[in-house]
Amino acid sequence: MTTLTNKLKHEFLKVLPPTIFFFVILHIVAIVRSLMIKGTGVSIPTSASVLVASLILGKAVLLADMLPFINRFPDKPLIWNVAWKTLMYAVVATALHYLERLFEYWKESHHLHAANAALLADMNWPRFWGVQILLFTLIFNYCVVAELGRVIGRDKLWAIFFGPIDKVTR
Repeated sequence: MTTLTNKLKHEFLKVLPPTIFFFVILHIVAIVRSLMIKGTGVSIPTSASVLVASLILGKAVLLADMLPFINRFPDKPLIWNVAWKTLMYAVVATALHYLERLFEYWKESHHLHAANAALLADMNWPRFWGVQILLFTLIFNYCVVAELGRVIGRDKLWAIFFGPIDKVTR
């Protein structure tokens, strides 16, 4: 039983940083979106839906990091891996963002093709791409910090930002 408990604890501690990061940035995106659509009657995501999305994205990042092609450039300067991972995560974020909007239209029409056609016709493309630029920038920041942590180590990165830590408290 202790092996299972240790494995669950290890997995939880691995998924916690990206989940917290995505929880914060998705709230930032939700706040920006709500400010952009204020007065339009469009519903904004709740904290519960942001939490679910951040849990999914946090686990998706960990799963993606296990894929052999995600860490393509480990021996090159950090910008190579940062740019590659940012691109990969941004593609997924864009697809999820589009699918989230598509789901809203599908609930009304119950036909995927009709929902997609209505979405393409009604989409506020400047707002969509504005949110994507914000997500891309935030994902880039995540990738920079994650790659720094990979190269110099989590504990050293933590010490650089927050000072030395006691191994017992972590």
